[in-house]
Amino acid sequence: MSRKLHLNLFIHGRGHHETAWRHPASTPLALTDIAYYRGLAQTAEKGLFDSVFLADALAIGEEVSHAAKGGLEPITTLAALAGATERIGLIGTASTTYTEPYNLARQFASLDHISAGRVGWNIVTSWVPGAGPNYGHDNQIEHGERYDRAFDFLEAVTKLWDSWADDAVLDDRAGGHFADPARITRIDHTGPHHKVAGPLNIPRSPQGRPVYVQAGSSTAGRRFAARYAEAVFTAHLEKSTAVDFYADIKGQAARLGRRPDQILILPGISAVIGSTEEEAKRLLRDLNELSDPKVGLERLSGRFGGHDFSRLDLDKVLTRADFPDPATVQTAQSRAYVIVALVEREKPTLRQLLHSLAGARGHFSMAGTPEQVADHIEDWFRSGAADGFNVMPPILPAHLETFIDEVVPLLQRRGLFRTAYEADTLRGHYGLDRPGSQFFDIPAIQAPAA
Repeated sequence: MSRKLHLNLFIHGRGHHETAWRHPASTPLALTDIAYYRGLAQTAEKGLFDSVFLADALAIGEEVSHAAKGGLEPITTLAALAGATERIGLIGTASTTYTEPYNLARQFASLDHISAGRVGWNIVTSWVPGAGPNYGHDNQIEHGERYDRAFDFLEAVTKLWDSWADDAVLDDRAGGHFADPARITRIDHTGPHHKVAGPLNIPRSPQGRPVYVQAGSSTAGRRFAARYAEAVFTAHLEKSTAVDFYADIKGQAARLGRRPDQILILPGISAVIGSTEEEAKRLLRDLNELSDPKVGLERLSGRFGGHDFSRLDLDKVLTRADFPDPATVQTAQSRAYVIVALVEREKPTLRQLLHSLAGARGHFSMAGTPEQVADHIEDWFRSGAADGFNVMPPILPAHLETFIDEVVPLLQRRGLFRTAYEADTLRGHYGLDRPGSQFFDIPAIQAPAA
């Protein structure tokens, strides 16, 4: 079977451009209306997407007066979407810093049962300023400590999901035996940050455990991804850096004894699509002109741990000296590196940088025809930069519908994308093995070779 690319829909507000909520093509529904999310998931399923993804933030930024905030919490939302869809994967974000392993393991095991094996967990360490005080911490927990906690957290939850054998539930009504206690085990996890007795109080789920998704690209984030992640959402503005990242993650995974095909790299793409290139660029200009510099400055500040950029003139040409050293940033360190690299390469004014980040917050963005978008996707896919893409439509649902109607058929005609679903689980869509158990004689079930 020839290699096929993977497409994930990243649902964010009314679209990934920060002004999408003001545009007449965006949804009129409230961000708390489940009908909005249900419609997007069903549209993506009609487009044969592998999955939909819900991000999360554990604090609300000061820009809420000028930016659409306050969407639904991911885990409960995915439970609703599971009943409204049949095949598409469902990925939700949950923090390893501000939750407990047992709670999270129960929630995602339940979701995997509810969806019949379609769930993935986007593993985050929660960099957003303000999250710490919301959970009883006086200050933001530092970058290194967050990843130390994450490694320990993953060890604990993986053990919990392995604590039931597949055949533990007997449901023997005549004999009066519901479960075989010999096929359920305590985990007795004792780590530097978490102590969990187990076992989990929910049987092993259809996928064994949710698909592990991760998005950090710092040194610690890459090390974490190479060990645990099965799909990596990443941000790159140039193909060359995407190729380097792809090779690095796959190489690190191989050195840990993992098969490189068991970790998918999915860069973000946010495409304004028009019937002509000029039409697409005009729409992008219209979106940028709706933006409020206060929102952009607040978001930029958040990426750099609260650094104050308001002292800079909006039309000043930026240099690296205008930014803190990304290595010292305790929030989104990898995104800080991306932004500084963009400044060094393109030398934008502050206003131009804010417009660039307004489109997709540091992910690759473009304005062009369906053919140009398909060309970009094919180029990165064939060049060893991506296994697929995290699709981030600037305006929802309009640009999702255009992508499905105009770009997906081009990818199908080029033999790059499926023409029908061939699996029923998220692991099946992604071509991932079903994991074995570290406690029981459950062998890993290998996915068919691509």
